[in-house]
Amino acid sequence: MNELLFWKMHGAGNDFVVHDAGEGATRSDEAWAALAERVCDRHFGVGADGLIAVLPSDVADRRMRIFNPDGSEAEMCGNGIRCLVKFALDQDEALRSRGGLRVETLAGVLDAVATFGADGTVDRVRVSMGAPRFEPEAIGALVEQAPPVLDLPLEAAGEEHRVTLVSMGNPHAVMFGSEPVEAFDLERVGPAIEHHPLFANRTNVEIVRVRDRGAIEMRVWERGVGETLACGSGACAAVVAARLHGLTDGEVAVRVAGGVLGIGWDGAGEVTLEGPAVKVFESTWHEPGP
Repeated sequence: MNELLFWKMHGAGNDFVVHDAGEGATRSDEAWAALAERVCDRHFGVGADGLIAVLPSDVADRRMRIFNPDGSEAEMCGNGIRCLVKFALDQDEALRSRGGLRVETLAGVLDAVATFGADGTVDRVRVSMGAPRFEPEAIGALVEQAPPVLDLPLEAAGEEHRVTLVSMGNPHAVMFGSEPVEAFDLERVGPAIEHHPLFANRTNVEIVRVRDRGAIEMRVWERGVGETLACGSGACAAVVAARLHGLTDGEVAVRVAGGVLGIGWDGAGEVTLEGPAVKVFESTWHEPGP
């Protein structure tokens, strides 16, 4: 039996199994994918929106790999990276004294700054998420159109929807509505857009309602996961799309089912994401094998 020590964590309800894979991690991609399917299962496993492997990095303090419950690997995850920062800083005094972390992801190296609670552990994390990209090829969208792609007509689930395409290192299709987001049939429309042939690598899907120039509400259908209580990169993409449409200003509170995330974008540079990082418990997963 192989023992997998882990922390169960969440960022605004988007939950993860976080494991320090260490210097000697030799698990293959296929093995990580299969492990994620087992561990993330909410009936027969721990239950999570993703499995995060914390690895050494040659270019940053830590490297993050994140695997979805269907075994696919995501380029990055805004809520997940905040959990990784807490995981690392709460266990490493030298890192904690610096108050921040550089994290290597498939979307690049991202900088994070922590806020500490009264008990001395990480309470909240602010991440520089990089600049959004709008070229269709960056989003994996098979469409010939000059960027940014705004209000693209898309037939899905028997209806026409209009999506705005944003890459935050991973692909997002953002829709806007005038009704409360709870009324939107995301369970039906989300997977239809995720798997639409327009998207070569599938896509995350957000439905957004703008409350005012500093506040929006959002639901998200995450690629390889389904609906989650929050999505950090999705919140960033939603604010970027809203600003492209002239609907919001530079600092926006994004209300999701799991809480509120703070997003900042000046319309040109990097997007910032700020929100909670919470440890729920730590335990051991017993994995069969040699």
